[in-house]
This record gives sequence, C-alpha cells and structure tokens, in this order.
Amino acid sequence: MAAIHFIDGEKGGVGKSLFARVMVQYCIDNKLLYELVEADQSNPDVGAFYPDNHKTAVFSESERKAYEADEIFDLALENSVIVNLPAQVYPAVTDWIERNQILEISGKNKVKIHKWFVCSGGYDSLQLFMQSLERFEKKIKHIFVRNFGLCDDWKHIDENEELKDLIKTYKVPVIDFPKFSYRERNILDAKRINFSEAKNYKDLGILGKQRLHRFLKQAFEEIEKAKIWNPPAASITPPSEKADSANSNGKVATKK
Repeated sequence: MAAIHFIDGEKGGVGKSLFARVMVQYCIDNKLLYELVEADQSNPDVGAFYPDNHKTAVFSESERKAYEADEIFDLALENSVIVNLPAQVYPAVTDWIERNQILEISGKNKVKIHKWFVCSGGYDSLQLFMQSLERFEKKIKHIFVRNFGLCDDWKHIDENEELKDLIKTYKVPVIDFPKFSYRERNILDAKRINFSEAKNYKDLGILGKQRLHRFLKQAFEEIEKAKIWNPPAASITPPSEKADSANSNGKVATKK
C-alpha cells in the first residue's frame, strides 16, 4: 500500500532534514519505491542532495497557493512519498489535509498517512508533537523520533505522564535516531554528498566510512522498529553489505 511520509518536527533545527535523507537512503538500500518531495522552500537542503531526484511542493494558507501541494497525493497513488516539511508549517499542512478531506479520500484510495515527528527533547518540540497527536488521533499514524544527536538524556520525556498516556492510547512507535558524527556530517553537508555517494567518497577515510556505516545501520534498525515500511526480510542487511545499485541522484526500486 502506498503512503505519504511526512517528516515533521514543526520547529527548526530538530533534525528533520537529516532524518529525511536517511529515510531516502533506507528506501534506496532496500529497493523500495519512493518519491521525494522537498516542501521546505526557505532551506531546501534535502532536495539539494538529490537535485535530479526530487519534486517540490508548497504548503500555504494563501488561497492562490492552496493547490500547490496537491501533487503529493497524486504521487502517493503510485508510490510512497517522503515529504520533507519546513518548520512552522503545522497550520498550513492541517488546512490542506482538512480542506481537501485527505483523511477521507486516503482510505478510499488505499493511501496511508504517516507523520515521523522528529523531536529534539525541548519543551516546545514535545508540546507540538502532543498537539498534532491529539488533533489527528488515530487518523494519522505518528512515529515519535527521539533525536539523540541533539539530546542524549530523555529522562524528562520518559517521565512525562501526559506523553506516556498519549503514546499508549494511540499506540505510537518510539524510535531513537542515532547521533551522526560531526566530522562526517560536515563533509557531506559542505560538498552536498548524499549517502550513496559517501560510501565511496575517499576523503572520508576508512574510519570515516566505518562511522558512516555504523550510523546508517543503527538508523535503519530504528526505522525497522516502527514497522511502517515493511521491506522484504531478505533485503534488510547492513548498508555496506548491499550492492549499491542506485546512482548518486537516482533511485532503483522494485517494491512499494
């Protein structure tokens, strides 16, 4: 079944873009059909890593631009769509969903909607997650992504009774996004090198490539815990053990 995967977090700087890039690589390595949509117009950094393999969309409450995100649903009729959302877009996305009755027509067209909510551990980030969860209840599957690259102590989150109740009520998967070493991340960001290219990028060095491999392996294992993508078991192998059949900007996929 095709799906829309919103990479959300509402606030800026919580790690949405890096998580979106990892999810794209997850699809490439597992040969899963996908479309990438860059919806962050002010800082389209995910699209910059895949210049020949992404589409753009705009979520806006302006009546003149109200239809510019419609292609996302059209794409989802054929493939799973990964949407990198900008910060502070909750009102516009919610308006698009409710105005177009997306939740109603998604069921009729067998399109699932998922929201991967990347959290930095901050109070505002947590409140925005709970707001989204209560607004859409069980109509949109939320996945709570704890970004260990920005926060390594989640005790204050684990002890939040309101959050625990909501996660239990709505059966929200909780996954831990691992920290990506600063050196490798800075090199990839500066050169706009995606993860497919990075596997053979000599300037990373042997240990740098090993750290990259470890990061992707851990991140993929966490994505698997959410039980959302469901790739065939035979395809789930560590990133460096796969034959990288996708080129740096393209996608090779054989399964929805």
